[in-house]
Amino acid sequence: MHDLAFVRANLPLVEEKLRARGADTAALTDFAALDAERRSAITEAETLKAQRNAISAEFGRRKRAGEDVHQLEAQTGTLKSQLEHAESLAASADERMRTLLEGLPNLPHDSVPTGKSEHDNVCVKTWGDIPQFDFTPQSHIEIGENLGIVDFERGAKISGSRFVLHFGSGARLERALANFMLDLHTGKHGYAEVLPPYMVNSKSLFGTGQLPKFAEDLFHCDDKGPYVPGELQENDHWLIPTAEVPVTNIFRDETVDLGETISFCAYTPCFRSEAGSYGKDVRGMIRQHQFQKVELVKFATPESSYAEHERLTEHAEAVLEALGLPYRRMLLCTGDMGFSSAKTYDLEVWLPGQQTYREISSCSNFESFQARRANIRYKPAGAKKSEFVHTLNGSGLAVGRTYLAILENYQQADGSVRIPTALQPYMGGETVITKQSLGRVL
Repeated sequence: MHDLAFVRANLPLVEEKLRARGADTAALTDFAALDAERRSAITEAETLKAQRNAISAEFGRRKRAGEDVHQLEAQTGTLKSQLEHAESLAASADERMRTLLEGLPNLPHDSVPTGKSEHDNVCVKTWGDIPQFDFTPQSHIEIGENLGIVDFERGAKISGSRFVLHFGSGARLERALANFMLDLHTGKHGYAEVLPPYMVNSKSLFGTGQLPKFAEDLFHCDDKGPYVPGELQENDHWLIPTAEVPVTNIFRDETVDLGETISFCAYTPCFRSEAGSYGKDVRGMIRQHQFQKVELVKFATPESSYAEHERLTEHAEAVLEALGLPYRRMLLCTGDMGFSSAKTYDLEVWLPGQQTYREISSCSNFESFQARRANIRYKPAGAKKSEFVHTLNGSGLAVGRTYLAILENYQQADGSVRIPTALQPYMGGETVITKQSLGRVL
């Protein structure tokens, strides 16, 4: 969310930045009028309060002196009615202003290229050699089904479309990847591991920017009744779309000690409705309703947040490099960034079965946008007042997409899949995944 004073003082800049994102700036056409109405109503209410207080003081003085107070009683009654009306107008204008500000996306950082879509994103780094095969590479769907380690049909039978079952070495590969990523980030990169709840309330989703705008992308539990837009509850439940939500909200409504950057990593399932994506990546593990992810979250000072953004992105890249998976880093343009982001890098891994790069991590700096919504502050050294922290997050990595990238990049002519050296200790020394034999199960 944006600071009202900043928008007021920089309205042309805010409009320019939002237009660069392709955002609708129509709401800002009424900003000046609404701001003037709000300030006038607040001033009127404060003036009436001052008059009421003065009359109350005079009333007390006269009462103690035994003087007549009937005229003051009449004035008090009139002022009470006027004050209630003025406060109602001020509250209404304040709510409309808050709604306006809450609906505006974050402003892009000056280093973000201007563009309309993913076609305008800029490749800033490539790593690794594209694997060359002396056979036609298969997709992860064909590889997994032929090896008997994934089952999309039975996953759909159990839960519907966009769910999958993992068996044998496939199930172990998911677990191995998660453990490998957590060990790398906690042991080498200095993150503290956290295991958060998998359900959150509306206030948490508002804090990170998913609500109210993106409710249709989420799974809402009906234990507390239907979600009512505009009502941010503390006792309703949503399945988390990413660990970013519960981990960022650890410090909601708190003032934290930022003597140094706070870095968390968390391994959780993630649940997304994928609203509006039907017909896109219907088959396979690219776009599922449930998937696992290791998430990286940082709380930093404004002065250090962009250096931390580079560092966080490099930590996500380190996973791909340790696994020998070719990738590229894309700097997203203004028109392709998420609602809350000021700057985002996407990491895209090479998939031989599709002969293309696909996103496997998104690393963003939100500056103070989320912290303002969630009221997360810190007190700079020597300062009298607290300020909003900067929040950052990125996938480190999406486990399912890393899984399918390994299947496709390490596939062999006989249909088996080599296990990257770094993962072998997590696979009990297994070096190759071959066709699974699970008795009568398959």
